[in-house]
Amino acid sequence: RFTMSKTGVRREIFLLTVKGERSRPGLTAALTETMGKHDVTVLDIGQAEIHDMLSLGMLIEAPAEPGLNVLKEIVFMAHHLGLTVNFTPISSPDYERWVSEQAKPRFTVTLLTRKLYANYLAIVTKIIFDNNLNIDMITRLSGRQSLKNPDVKMRRSALQFEVSGKPRNVDQMREELFKVSLSQPVDVAVQEDDLYRRNRRLILFDMDSTLIQCEVIDELAKRAGVGKQVAEITEAAMRGELDFKESFRRRMRLLKGMPETVLTEIADNLPITEGAPRLISNLKRLGYKVGILSGGFTYFARKLQKEMGIDYVHANELDFKDGRLTGEVIGEIVDGNRKAELLQEIARKEGLNLKQVIAVGDGANDIPMLKLAGLGVAFHAKPKVKEQAKVGISTLGLDGILYLLGVRDREALNEVPNDRLKEVMMPLPPARL
Repeated sequence: RFTMSKTGVRREIFLLTVKGERSRPGLTAALTETMGKHDVTVLDIGQAEIHDMLSLGMLIEAPAEPGLNVLKEIVFMAHHLGLTVNFTPISSPDYERWVSEQAKPRFTVTLLTRKLYANYLAIVTKIIFDNNLNIDMITRLSGRQSLKNPDVKMRRSALQFEVSGKPRNVDQMREELFKVSLSQPVDVAVQEDDLYRRNRRLILFDMDSTLIQCEVIDELAKRAGVGKQVAEITEAAMRGELDFKESFRRRMRLLKGMPETVLTEIADNLPITEGAPRLISNLKRLGYKVGILSGGFTYFARKLQKEMGIDYVHANELDFKDGRLTGEVIGEIVDGNRKAELLQEIARKEGLNLKQVIAVGDGANDIPMLKLAGLGVAFHAKPKVKEQAKVGISTLGLDGILYLLGVRDREALNEVPNDRLKEVMMPLPPARL
């Protein structure tokens, strides 16, 4: 149980835990001042607060003096402050074992939902346990919610679990957590807790049904009276049943002759996805570059670029003649493979490792870029797409991505630079207990 200092003085290791009401200013200062009088070394320290209750833990090494006066002084001080204090002796071998475990692989598990039920926690934490991982810390990222006056738009719960250990199989664990999202209104993301997770610098979005809540080509088709035909082709393409380029050409031919005035009207009323402005404004504040890689049209993407401060836009260029669509596009069609190529080109231009890139999309033609990026997010996507991506979000808006980066609600800006944007709330999934 004893350690020996270089000067030959025997020392003992203790785990000190202090609990009580939070409103004790100067507690840590008072504790450490007392310890300082007895040559105490602090080996580790941690603190948590829940509903005005404090829990402070310190791992200390103290001289093995007769009567352990330092412990007596701490107990006396804690009693005077109305706090509960406990000491647990730690043996030298046990301490060295604990030190050696810092080399274990570490992961961050993020749980997202609109309303957190205990059952969701039970399911997720059991999967973590079954994969030989230990939960080292749990942090609430979402803000406090009033039960009396709930804010529907900000109704969300986000928890971050810091876990360590060597899982049986990381991909298998992701698969198990993915299946949870199919049966419960909860999203669970697993990321390696490395330098890249905390240092992303580029985010690239699909546009239709991701950055905006519509498929523009379907909206155009409705105006042209060919909505049903185009929607059927679009759905087949999104399910991966039809080659994107071929489906694109078929749909474009159906729009031949449409006047540009119709496109202008649609562009002025694009339904912006819930949380998109908040996400982008916060990422720009952090120095991110933002881009759109879309199988849609630059005509609409440029509108979003102007309104939201987007840096890169790559989409299909519509061809007009005498103010009407010709049914063709100018240049190469942007399909899934082209999106992956563009992602790599932009990353190289910005001098970034691919692990620093976030890609967000919902359709089959987004899969190549989702798999290539360091963090691929399938947003309210089909199951086939979610299976291929590293992470899926189906319960929150786009600003749920901030939680994946470890950003707390209290740290993020809620004001958006352009309040003219028409945000559309994502549907609230039903609870299934």
